[in-house]
Amino acid sequence: ADDGMFLSIGETQDAKYILVTSGNSNMSETQFVLAASPTEPLAMIAPRRADVQYDVDHHQGRFFILTNANDAVDFKLVTTPVETPAASHWQDWQSHEAGTYIAAFATYKEFIVRLERRDARPRLVISDYKGRAHEVAIDEQAFAFGFVGSAEYDTEIFRYTYASPTRPTQIIDYNMRTKTGELRKTKSVPSGHKPDLYVTERLTAIAEDGAQIPVMVLRLKQTPLDGSAPLMLYGYGSYGIYIEDDFSTNILSLVDRGMIYACAHVRGGSAKGRQWYLDGKLGSKMNSFTDFISCGEMLVAQKYTAAGKIISYGGSAGGLLVGAAVNLAPELFGGVLGAVPFVDVLNTISDESLPLTPPEWVEWGDPIRTKDGYDWIKSYSPYDNIPAGKHYPPIMATGGLADYRVTYWEPAKWIARLRDTATGGPFLLRMNMTAGHGGSAARFEAMEERAHLYAYALKLVGLDKTDPVSHQ
Repeated sequence: ADDGMFLSIGETQDAKYILVTSGNSNMSETQFVLAASPTEPLAMIAPRRADVQYDVDHHQGRFFILTNANDAVDFKLVTTPVETPAASHWQDWQSHEAGTYIAAFATYKEFIVRLERRDARPRLVISDYKGRAHEVAIDEQAFAFGFVGSAEYDTEIFRYTYASPTRPTQIIDYNMRTKTGELRKTKSVPSGHKPDLYVTERLTAIAEDGAQIPVMVLRLKQTPLDGSAPLMLYGYGSYGIYIEDDFSTNILSLVDRGMIYACAHVRGGSAKGRQWYLDGKLGSKMNSFTDFISCGEMLVAQKYTAAGKIISYGGSAGGLLVGAAVNLAPELFGGVLGAVPFVDVLNTISDESLPLTPPEWVEWGDPIRTKDGYDWIKSYSPYDNIPAGKHYPPIMATGGLADYRVTYWEPAKWIARLRDTATGGPFLLRMNMTAGHGGSAARFEAMEERAHLYAYALKLVGLDKTDPVSHQ
């Protein structure tokens, strides 16, 4: 009955229990029933309470629970008998380790698998139920794991995906007993792909308060590092979402023409754990925007690019990121791409008739009932913080008329106010009259939308007539 909660249903890995979970980005609760008796009343594991989240699986009469309870900011694994599932009976199985974020786990008959992340680097850890563990080793500066798992419970095979900015996605079946992997498939690139043409690097930017911000950089080996190269700086930084350092042929269309690509893992995401997320939400939200600027300034200082040659790019809450950053430091950027950008924050989060507003108060604050919530949002909302007469770089925003997450009037109002208030530009709006938040659902139309944004970025930095490097 609570409009601020989402509801989901699933089952344990062994298919013995049906799980019904409700919650938001701040709290959760799970109820369960035997799959063999689905019409019986649901039993509660632990009622939801503020700032406590948990996910549940089952193994031989015990629930395994991933939770941040009792100040386990980066989560821990606990167990409890099915007969006494309440939080008072939870016993640590994998204790909390600050800075090591346990993102997911799965239980199998003889093994338990967990996906962890430390300092923006993922790792897969396999263990038996006596705690003997090993890690799937990867020797790259930046990469991504996909936690696929197995549909079977009694299995020694765990499937995962692996990719890096230079290497297409691989599907690997990993034998948890023999500690060996078997490659099942590598994503093909029909136009050809030569990984050795590229360099992937992991850099660190220093925030205003001293925090160390991870930055992934992808470039051609031949691209000079003398400040002459243009650069696209991408970011998101909200809801604790982690932007993986994976493979994208879209990005290569830029890099192959001499543009450097960088992803800033700013606070508000969870690249460095849940505390990294907490330090970029509510009253600390400004950290996300100043972190992004610090990343750009670091890339200029190390001569990956120069001020005025950075194209910032973000979508949805990432559009908020680039919109707020350009308000703070317009001279740093040579252009801004805001895809369905969440830029009219104060008005949207003040309208509780919108279906997604009540769940969002735990992320941004409640501007209706609390002065702090109002003041926080008012201080950074891009639409509300455009200084009169300030010179801005070119900005392109996109929107979808059927978008119920970021309503179409947000980018429309933002561009209108930029045209009315700021100098510079141009300030452009592309509105899809049939699409929602994700843009067109048609494959080729979606590709055209992304190509249009990237073509504009290339035009702004003078690479629109540059031929890409050959992969043949």
